[in-house]
Amino acid sequence: MEQKNSGKAVASLVLGIIGLVCVFFGVYAWIGVIVAVVGLVLGVLAKKEQPSKFASAGVIMSIIAIALCLISFIACIACVGALAAAGSSLNY
Repeated sequence: MEQKNSGKAVASLVLGIIGLVCVFFGVYAWIGVIVAVVGLVLGVLAKKEQPSKFASAGVIMSIIAIALCLISFIACIACVGALAAAGSSLNY
């Protein structure tokens, strides 16, 4: 018997992957957070309707994407702040 995958589960997996890709864009990591949160919601809904491996993978990837995107975005903000502080301390 073939198990049919839910569209929400597949969408959750795809959005989790997109969120993980957004980690590498630094300043635009906030887009990855938004995409991953939507993927997380879809994954949880899909697991409630019909548990599948796609839904579980989507939830896990979305959680990892949220964490890494937030870390990446905070690191970029810290670097910009450090550069601004270093630039303002130069005396010409």
